[in-house]
Amino acid sequence: MSGRDPFCEPRRMCRGAALTLVFASVLVAGAATGSFSDTPPKAAADAPRPTPARHQETVTRAAAEAMADGKSPMEAAERAVSRSGDRWGAVYSEGEFEEFEEALDGRYTGVGLWARRERDGRIEVTRVAAGSPAAAAGIHEGDLLRSVDGTRVDGRPVTEVVALLRGEADDADAGTEVALGLERGSRNWSRTLRRARLSTDSVTVDRLPDDATVIKVAAFTKGVGQAVRTAVDGAPRGGGIVLDLRGNSGGLVTEAVTAASAFLDGGLVATYDVNGAQRALHADSGGDTARPLVTLVDGGTMSAAELLTGALQDRGRAVVVGSRTFGKGSVQMPSRLPDGSVAELTVGHYRTPAGRSVDGRGITPDLEADRESLRRAETVLSGLGDPS
Repeated sequence: MSGRDPFCEPRRMCRGAALTLVFASVLVAGAATGSFSDTPPKAAADAPRPTPARHQETVTRAAAEAMADGKSPMEAAERAVSRSGDRWGAVYSEGEFEEFEEALDGRYTGVGLWARRERDGRIEVTRVAAGSPAAAAGIHEGDLLRSVDGTRVDGRPVTEVVALLRGEADDADAGTEVALGLERGSRNWSRTLRRARLSTDSVTVDRLPDDATVIKVAAFTKGVGQAVRTAVDGAPRGGGIVLDLRGNSGGLVTEAVTAASAFLDGGLVATYDVNGAQRALHADSGGDTARPLVTLVDGGTMSAAELLTGALQDRGRAVVVGSRTFGKGSVQMPSRLPDGSVAELTVGHYRTPAGRSVDGRGITPDLEADRESLRRAETVLSGLGDPS
């Protein structure tokens, strides 16, 4: 999920406040977002897979016992998570988690890169923020990130790569340096960048011929849902909309539901379970239900972005164009450990309004398209007709 938030209420991570349920997405730091390995970690040999509640209890107990023994609760929790078979379970230091939350608020210190881990383990740059240190250094989408400060990153989880890009807590401030090893085709080179204080630009709006509007959502950070609604309200009345969710690795689920409300007149967006208890997410009433709508997706469309896509597809509101989405549809719950670190553990899964499970399956588009997907979207819009 780039981010995460519960499905029923805004996330609260203030000290002393209860932690709410979240979708796991990918850690946005150094402006790098991406996906974990496509292969879940293996559980301990011959060990039965624990139920979500028991899994959380096991990790929490391991951290408490380590604290009592004068050992690191975070390291103990990491070992417990790695043995559990929880594909999306993760443990973050207190500083990492605070930085992550800042990123979900649309603020971060980094170099301006989005990246993902490919199936062969390579780390590919998927986006470069305009005006960022990475852009100034000439780094492009499609470049491979091979090392950070001399450490090879091939095969590493994106969360580890993010941590390397950010640096240790005491040297991740704006102005500090980070050396990147890069590859583009047959060219290999290095660049030393200075981290900067950046803000995300998660929603961009462009115009196509025939008054069509493209609304590109890079991640569901704070305020994105309302930004989508504003973009829909401001679009020319005679044209359709392309909602571009390609490369969107998720984020705050409440923002995805708000975005869904721009196109739906109330009704179900998704259901989810938490330790067996069933719950539901609903759109607000008053959305634009008549304007032609195409949603663009690809293999980098994850988590909250898949939730939104599934809702629009199941309810017949949008034609989905592109390639099969990633398949991240599990629910995580964060738990504060004795040393201030945070463990996020899987407690359930969500389903689309038609009851489809997304986790491990993804969403199949109505119309398959690859490089020409935006052009295909324009063609579909022209065939859907004028809503007036």
